[in-house]
Amino acid sequence: MSDDDDELNLPDSLLPYDDWTQEALRQVVVSALRHAAAAGLPGGHHFYITFRTDYPGVQIPDRLRVQYPEEMTIVLQHQFHSLTVDDEGKVMSVGLSFSGIPSTLIIPLAAITAFADPEVRFGLHFEVVVPEPIKVADIPVPEGDDVPARPTDGPADVVSLDAFRRRQKD
Repeated sequence: MSDDDDELNLPDSLLPYDDWTQEALRQVVVSALRHAAAAGLPGGHHFYITFRTDYPGVQIPDRLRVQYPEEMTIVLQHQFHSLTVDDEGKVMSVGLSFSGIPSTLIIPLAAITAFADPEVRFGLHFEVVVPEPIKVADIPVPEGDDVPARPTDGPADVVSLDAFRRRQKD
């Protein structure tokens, strides 16, 4: 039996090692962004951040969304400002200019597909699955005891709109 045969017969893991690894590597991105937010980028360091523009929670100007309907790469080097990462390490915000127009981008870190610092040839790639939008038909309708009771003893109060109309002077 060769080594290739052993690799083909690996059992499926009952533990989500791939998910844990992705989550741990995203924390590297959080640390790098927080460092840049607090102290700037030293030397020639700069970040390329590629993210899914169609990911829930991504907030970018409409003109950029039209230009980049699925994925976009931004560069954080000299001309960025107001870089923040929320306390939970889930969302970043950064100010950039596009064609001379200042814009603020809000990006959930789960939307990032790639992070790189070319100065030191460091790069990470992430698996991103864009959740399907919830359709109204997919929302369960409560039945039985889950349905809030509606009062049925007596007619509802009806207010005539005439009470709110301006009266014309005679």
